[in-house]
Amino acid sequence: MSCCSLQTLYLLMGRELEELEEVPAGNVLGIGGLEDFVLKSATLSVSPACPPFTPINMEATPIVRVAIEPKHPSEMPKLVRGMRLLNQADPCAEILIQETGEHVLVTAGEVHLQRCLDDLRERFAKVEISVSKPIIPFRETVVRPPKVDMVNEELGKQQKVAVIHQVKDDSSQGRVSDSVQVDPGGLVTITTPNRLATVSVRAMPLPHEVTSLLESSSDVIRTLEQINLSLREGKTLDISSRTVEAIAGLKAQLESLLQGRRWRDVVDQIWAFGPRRYGPNILLNSLKDYPRPSPWQCLDRASRTPQAGPALRDFDNSIVSGFQLATLAGPMCEEPMMGVCFSVERWEVRTPAPLKEDAARSSEASGGAAGSSQADCYGPVSGQLIAAMKEACRQAFQAQPQRLMAAMYTCEIMTTADVLGKLQQVETLRFCCVCGSGFGLSELHR
Repeated sequence: MSCCSLQTLYLLMGRELEELEEVPAGNVLGIGGLEDFVLKSATLSVSPACPPFTPINMEATPIVRVAIEPKHPSEMPKLVRGMRLLNQADPCAEILIQETGEHVLVTAGEVHLQRCLDDLRERFAKVEISVSKPIIPFRETVVRPPKVDMVNEELGKQQKVAVIHQVKDDSSQGRVSDSVQVDPGGLVTITTPNRLATVSVRAMPLPHEVTSLLESSSDVIRTLEQINLSLREGKTLDISSRTVEAIAGLKAQLESLLQGRRWRDVVDQIWAFGPRRYGPNILLNSLKDYPRPSPWQCLDRASRTPQAGPALRDFDNSIVSGFQLATLAGPMCEEPMMGVCFSVERWEVRTPAPLKEDAARSSEASGGAAGSSQADCYGPVSGQLIAAMKEACRQAFQAQPQRLMAAMYTCEIMTTADVLGKLQQVETLRFCCVCGSGFGLSELHR
């Protein structure tokens, strides 16, 4: 929430603006002086107690991305300012800065991309720019073993087993070493180079409904992660009833969708979501000797105040960090994973004696604070465990039938019966240009 002053009111006259002294209720108007306070949408009120309105929900998700840079490096400040204005003006466009420093524009399609580039050149930045080729993002996932062959004939039991083993042999060929073991069931066991830690991971495909639910509930999952982090730090929280209802609704939906012997009680075993701790992938705690705190502990009213609960094991965050890195960049083409469940079924860490002695000396030197230097002496083990967990997830992913997911748009065209034939001709020509084969929409709404 921020305070601002409305400077000027405008009447929108096509491409022109007419300045006004006042505007009656029920009219669409333009307001000047809000460029430093509003990004895409906001609620304006003279009272701070006014609840915000529902934000604008765009039907189309931007997926077409290009990298942009000025032709003359000295004009970079103008380009940055122009992209910031474009980000404010277009509710569907997104402006990103990659880890490499590139400025990326993400749009909804090729027509929208061309419109944004023209606005950037002529209205906002007013500089010559260089644009890369459009890139469509992919997602990596795993699927259940196939039931039919390439000619759509049903596979017998022996053929299914042969196909599954062939997939696993192809995925693990040339990568299995002394420290990596893959059993016929798809369980991958990896030992760190210093032989101090061992982790076993299995990958499973999530049902499509669960993947869609996690993808649409990213805000709720992000809030849940922040609440759990505060509870682990012993902070007292005052969680609103609306937030609790949203989290409880998400848990109930997951329990209703994850049914069957394979998914029994997995909702309470969730360790983390990923990537970035709120994505459409799940890490499960299948360890029998590790009663980790439930991720839904905030739903219990008594747990909102700090209480003594089951302590987290050492290197708990290392397991989660390795899972986050693996789901952020998959093994097929370094694209994020989607709809994959990783189950940790074994986790052993053996601490060498010298490290224990060093930890004891450091604890005595710091006044007997138990575990005060534990993280420092476990540093090398923690780093190797992160790398081992990441590699275990990637190997477990490759031990299953893999697929690439491409973004698709659904289009509904409404027309009258007299122009239906012409519309089908246009659609046929359009799809011929895109994919090289002529076909029309399977269903048109009259």
